[in-house]
Amino acid sequence: MGEHAQLLLVAVSPTSFRSSTQRRRPRAQTIVTSPAHSRQPRLHFDLTTIQLFIAVADQGSITRGAERVHLAPAAASRRILELESQLGVSLFERLPHGMACTEAGRALLAHARGITHTVQRMQDDAASFVGGDLGVVRVAAPKSAVIQFLPFDILRCATECPGVRIDLQEMNSQEVQQSLRRGTVDIGIYEGSLGVVDLPTAPYRSDRLVLVVARGHALAKRKKVTTEDVLDCDLIVLGESSAISVGLERLAEDAGRVLRMRMRVSGFDSIAALVAQNLGGGVMPEAIAREVAGGSRFVRLPITGEWAARHFVLCHRPHGTLSSAALSVLQVLAQNAKPESRK
Repeated sequence: MGEHAQLLLVAVSPTSFRSSTQRRRPRAQTIVTSPAHSRQPRLHFDLTTIQLFIAVADQGSITRGAERVHLAPAAASRRILELESQLGVSLFERLPHGMACTEAGRALLAHARGITHTVQRMQDDAASFVGGDLGVVRVAAPKSAVIQFLPFDILRCATECPGVRIDLQEMNSQEVQQSLRRGTVDIGIYEGSLGVVDLPTAPYRSDRLVLVVARGHALAKRKKVTTEDVLDCDLIVLGESSAISVGLERLAEDAGRVLRMRMRVSGFDSIAALVAQNLGGGVMPEAIAREVAGGSRFVRLPITGEWAARHFVLCHRPHGTLSSAALSVLQVLAQNAKPESRK
């Protein structure tokens, strides 16, 4: 009986081994093929689809977005659906009266804008070379720097970098920082109190703010004013994202005050026109105040607070990504940088 049992085990064992091997084989195949399944599919879309994505996001409507890129609404809808399918996320929330970007859509919209800016830069550079220029350099700067410093610096660039065309874009300091991060400009100048960008920087220029009032204003007979005097004034200020407006709001918040902002305008000349009618005071750089508020109707009062002294930063994309034209312009701007503004 023991022998029979032993023979039975011998006869059964090979079959049992083969069965066990067969059961394990699918598991082995799964392990081998899993890397292929983990690969993300390659994206296939054209520039028109990217431009459509931006247009729909800006317009809040597939119909209006399609019109902007000259597509039929049905074709535009298919392109958006195909793009969402390839990316694996919903770019838009479909609403009863339009479309709004999802959180993923807002994040990817920044990349889409970067793509279109890069293509535009490529077209501009190509056209520049065809026209005989040595390249286009995109420089972004706030209004204060454009008025006070850049006319003289760009003139020097024209002398020292012949054949290089400068595309100057005026925007507030926060927008300059955003453009630098997105890589849509080569060189940016911004007001240093707003913080730094994780890119190469160097000191550029400085200026000092003054309070401009009408000759009939209560402060007009003062020799200078304090921070408290400024916060006590009805103020006419630039847009909410301008460095001066941000600084004033920060001062008021630190003092536990509410900024007495009477009006917001887009330029220093508009501030001066309203100040001339004694509708409020205006804070602006001293050099600009001499230009736009230099008549007998105005009084320009120095501000004693340290915050009134501002320092501008010269920032640029990494050297390895800059063209030779951009490097030459950067060198001129850095050489011309000095601690005090032009008098």
